[in-house]
Amino acid sequence: MDHSRVPVLEALQEFRRRGDVVFGPPGHKQGRGADPRVADIVGIDVFRSDVLSLNGLDDRRQSQGVLGQAQDLMADAVGAEQAFFSTCGSSLSVKTAMLAVAGPGEKLLLSRNAHKSVIAAVVVNGVEPIWVHPKFDAERHLAHPPEPDDVRRRLREHPDAKGMLLITPTDWGTCADVAGVARVCHEFDVPLIVDEAWGAHLPFHPGLPAWGMDAEADLVVTSVHKMGGAIEQSSVFHLQYDRVSPEALKQREDLLGTTSASSLVYATLDGWRRQMVEQGHGLLEAALQRAERVRTAAGDLPGLRPMGREVVKEGLVADFDPLKIVIDVRELGVSGMQAAEWLRAHRHVDVGGSDTCRISASITHADDDETEEVLLSALRALAAGADSIEKRPPVHLPGPSDLELEQALLPRDAFFAPVDHVPAERAAGRIAAETVSPYPPGVPVVAPGEVITDEVVEYLRSGVEHGVLITDAADPSVKTFRVVARD
Repeated sequence: MDHSRVPVLEALQEFRRRGDVVFGPPGHKQGRGADPRVADIVGIDVFRSDVLSLNGLDDRRQSQGVLGQAQDLMADAVGAEQAFFSTCGSSLSVKTAMLAVAGPGEKLLLSRNAHKSVIAAVVVNGVEPIWVHPKFDAERHLAHPPEPDDVRRRLREHPDAKGMLLITPTDWGTCADVAGVARVCHEFDVPLIVDEAWGAHLPFHPGLPAWGMDAEADLVVTSVHKMGGAIEQSSVFHLQYDRVSPEALKQREDLLGTTSASSLVYATLDGWRRQMVEQGHGLLEAALQRAERVRTAAGDLPGLRPMGREVVKEGLVADFDPLKIVIDVRELGVSGMQAAEWLRAHRHVDVGGSDTCRISASITHADDDETEEVLLSALRALAAGADSIEKRPPVHLPGPSDLELEQALLPRDAFFAPVDHVPAERAAGRIAAETVSPYPPGVPVVAPGEVITDEVVEYLRSGVEHGVLITDAADPSVKTFRVVARD
């Protein structure tokens, strides 16, 4: 296929050349009605490029096949049989993928270190989750993806399960044995869905962890805005084999997705694919070298412990994305959240993630010598200035088994059940009717239908006192919990 072609961008360019005047959405009419004060900040070209596909990039009957051509090129670029663009982010794409595999009342294996969007999907479609618990790294207090044997055991226990959802890479860059899990799923003739939101770049350089399609996954979801070059909310489904119906996938996406898809997302997805095919290896090679320099330099600083390939161990972690700079800051006497806040306030550096133990920074093809030095300079300043950071109450981190809560009700049943709001000190033993997720990374500590424990309450309460952000709980202060009402 001719990867110099960019069908969406070409259609947008042709739309501008023709000078079409649109008497339908969007109401700003390609910037004619945009407030100049807004255009001064976001740029008038944002509005000029905001064109509907129907009667805009394409005609009423979509006879030019603009989007279809772009999706075919994406599939060819990454070795998938089919690709589908989504403009609602991978949070919606994961929901769609799950709906395409398992319906209401059916079982689906799910890695319990899933993002809150996965829990939301379980609530929306009424699937019965069969949790596959992650591997826990006690030294780092970090959850890694489950192993093939974990999946095999759960499939033997639940032979009527319709498939498996695996999350890899994690927010912290650790990766599952995707090929091993795929083999296990295929032994049971069920599909493997991979939530590879952090892995859009993986197909384009051999020095990166295995890409889901190459590792024989059936359906892979990527967020190109995370590690790629498309704008926020850009997501792609990648499909191969015949275990997931492309017709079902398209209809489920149509059920959940917007009818006003953003041409800005489509255009940047299209352009990123061309860039990666033509230049990706060189760009990512430079990024890999840059990341290694940053990791090495950070490791020489007092109190900072960067995570590298030493985390890869049999039975724990299959691989690691070296473009994730994950640094344990506990030896500085601060939490990752405090370090992130200090870096933003004092060095104008925004890291990608933080938790009680660590911070993470993503190195991508967009970084250069200037951003490398900005990051390293900020880390040097953090190591030197950490003593000035005000101490906060410690977070009471739970043990691995304390995070494996009993599932007493289906998440959907609990979420829609009559509820009580109880004080935190009386929440233990009650069934949660809400999702409670420290954010980021947004992995729920409590999901609807799970039995709340004293250990989890203590963890969440101490976390909030320390400064953990919990956005999805009915009471973000977790002084009260939303629980299923008792008869």
